[in-house]
Amino acid sequence: SVADGFSKQLNAQPRAWIFTSATLAVKSDFSHYIAQMGLHAAETGFWESPFDYGNQALLYAPPNMPDPNNSAYAAAVAAVSLPVIQASLGRAFVLCTSLKAMREVHALLKDAFATAGMEYPLLMQGESTRTELLDRFRTHGNAVLVGSQSFWEGVDVRGEALSVVIIDKLPFAPPDDPVLSARIDKMNQEGKNAFMEYQLPYSVITLKQGAGRLIRDETDRGVLVICDPRLITKPYGKRIWQSLPPFRRTKELADVEAFFTFD
Repeated sequence: SVADGFSKQLNAQPRAWIFTSATLAVKSDFSHYIAQMGLHAAETGFWESPFDYGNQALLYAPPNMPDPNNSAYAAAVAAVSLPVIQASLGRAFVLCTSLKAMREVHALLKDAFATAGMEYPLLMQGESTRTELLDRFRTHGNAVLVGSQSFWEGVDVRGEALSVVIIDKLPFAPPDDPVLSARIDKMNQEGKNAFMEYQLPYSVITLKQGAGRLIRDETDRGVLVICDPRLITKPYGKRIWQSLPPFRRTKELADVEAFFTFD
């Protein structure tokens, strides 16, 4: 973590520090962020969003998805995405947790669009700069953009141009990351639970950032699709559910279609 280095900044000169974000907490608990930053004496506060999430948004967890490690998983994500995109008339971000998955899902959607006669502009991260892609996305008004890490945060598309955010997997840090591996080993040696105290909070915060692309003001409406079955099947899935905004939730595609019928 950056705690050691940042503590020097904290102690260098007396001053007030304020950290504010919609995604610092995990289920209104700031322990992960405090530990990473070394802010052990910090006072914390948590306020609910002014958005009416229950009416503005729907969270769709599609049933019968394969394990995320299954070789057919990208195809399943594309298959689940297609009817949602049809219902929303485009206007979607498809956010992937890796560049490989992004390219696979983009290629599958491109073929599916052609087969189904869907003429929504299909954009992909890397085809142009992020700024140019976002400008094109907003201008089209019915585009579908497939992206990876660059579009999970720091992107603000308000209004009807973005009405669906589809997330392929829970964004756990890659297990082959040597920094992550060293951190896990250190935490385990200290008798800590690296998964619950670091890996899961990291995933929750990143997921909240991706989900946060959907509702940007009081008049936005949209559907968040989380394809990863672990959200439902794993014991830690409940903690993730509880950390997300209080969208209405469903496992039924018909509810998604009904949501856009009245859009």
